[in-house]
Formats: sequence, C-alpha cells, structure tokens
Amino acid sequence: MKNNYGKRPFGMGCLLARRLVQGGVRYVVVERGGFDMHQQIGNAMPPALGDVDQALAALVADLDSQGMLDRTLVLVTSEFGRTPRQNGDGGRDHWPRVFSLALAGGGLKRGFVLGSSDSNGADPATDPVHPADIAATVFTAMGLDPSKKLLSPGDRPIDLVRDGRVLTEIFA
Repeated sequence: MKNNYGKRPFGMGCLLARRLVQGGVRYVVVERGGFDMHQQIGNAMPPALGDVDQALAALVADLDSQGMLDRTLVLVTSEFGRTPRQNGDGGRDHWPRVFSLALAGGGLKRGFVLGSSDSNGADPATDPVHPADIAATVFTAMGLDPSKKLLSPGDRPIDLVRDGRVLTEIFA
C-alpha cells in the first residue's frame, strides 16, 4: 500500500494510528507540537500545516475507504486559539476567546460547520461552543454518558463533564 501520509513524524504517527485502529485499539493520540508561533508565523506555518493537511487527509480517506470512519472519531484541536492580529514580532499570541477544531467520522455529519467568529476572528459570532461542550460531545460519540459521576478514592463524586451540552446538531 502506498504511503500517502508523508515521511515526517506527524504523518508516520497518523499512519500508525490507522494501523492501531485496524488492530482494534480503541483510543489513539497523535501529537504534532510546534504551533506556538509568537514570531515569524508567516514563514513557519505553511510547512507545518502542509504536514498536517497531508497526514489528516490520508487518515480520513483511509478510514473511510476501509469502512472504519463512521465508527472512528478523529478530533483535531489545540489548547487555545491565536490573537486575531500579528504581534510586533510577526507572530500570534495566545487567544482563548476563539479557536477552531475539526471532527471527522464517529457518526457525525460530513461537511458540517458549527459556529463562526466575527470578521476579525476575535469573538464568537454564532453558535459559541465551550470546551465542556466538546468533552460532552466526544464522550457521547464514544458511547459514554457525559453526565456520569465518577468516585474519587475518598468516595467524592466527580462530574465526568460539568456544564457541557452535547452538540446534537453535529450528529448524522
């Protein structure tokens, strides 16, 4: 089989993830660090995104062609967004008010977009989604009840997800 994932570490990680899923592994994480670009983002971002684009496209296409996409959830996210404008060093700083993520497979609608930002990318404009909503939705897609309470070693109840709503509108 031809390797469409690329020879860089993230591509190889996505290829390994696909093979692990084929083998029955239920949870796989592939990390691609290096996006904390506080300077010269215009030079650094294109090659970094090229690696990600190639590998994720190959992963989703492979899972789909092998009939595994509908039962495999692919989630792409980061820990926060980036400032709407470049700083004085030609980079972007941390911005918690707006960020993007992508979900594929796992029983979700294909090609569906939920929410938008204002024209500057500074604030949510429509359908704001919070991290707890993502957690509740991902747990639901995995067949887990996000309202479940876990017990700590001292028998204190801990919410699996607190105050998150399941984004039912993204499910097929």
